[in-house]
Amino acid sequence: MADQEGTRTVTAALLVIGEEILSGRTRDENIAYIAAYLTRIGIVLREIRVVADSKAEIAAAVNELRRRFTYVFTTGGIGPTHDDVTTDAIAMAFGVEVIVDPEAVAAMRKLFSREELTPARLRMARIPKGAALIDNAISRAPGFMLENVIVMAGVPRIMQVMLDAVAPRLAKGRPILTRSIRLDVPEGDAAPGLAELQASHPEVQIGSYPFFENKRLGTYVVLRSSDEAKLEGAENALWIFIHNEGFAAASGDDK
Repeated sequence: MADQEGTRTVTAALLVIGEEILSGRTRDENIAYIAAYLTRIGIVLREIRVVADSKAEIAAAVNELRRRFTYVFTTGGIGPTHDDVTTDAIAMAFGVEVIVDPEAVAAMRKLFSREELTPARLRMARIPKGAALIDNAISRAPGFMLENVIVMAGVPRIMQVMLDAVAPRLAKGRPILTRSIRLDVPEGDAAPGLAELQASHPEVQIGSYPFFENKRLGTYVVLRSSDEAKLEGAENALWIFIHNEGFAAASGDDK
């Protein structure tokens, strides 16, 4: 792995926190957004995990993931209620205390009066000692970054502005480039050739995604790589395979 900015591989894991996700009461809207965002800026999302609102479980997951990946992003559990335990869990993971951060309080006073900063709202100004704040331009209660762990809200719009705020601080690798080709054949018909193609182009990720449209089966083949030349080589080889097999195909939308 090279060390120069823009050439090394920068990896990430996403930890989604909340009983409401695990129970099915809430559909997570953040995973796809974060995955696409990180891809655009050159960070490769390698793992996604969902955990309950348990300090011990969150801390254990964070400690495992932060040692394996360049960054760990978390969403959820930093609100004003008793079951928002992410801040305490992150502090537990790092072995630091939680403080009411004066900068966080000052940020919240931009929206709330002194009287409106109730004990419940002030819970959102509790930050693990040593963490750097992440601005929240919507509701002012900040997220935070402690070493390589980035802690964000679960509310999608707030998470998005936090991600925008923290992104300039992050190391970035080469952006992942994508090509997509639609095959009008069932996935099983293309699978042997695609396996051979993957073996001969190991530095390009080749995925196949079946679909059903107009009562016919088809397959999207998606190629991903940070190296444009290798991606182009794999795409050319794919078109040769398609031609040799006589498959109907066309360039498709990115998947």
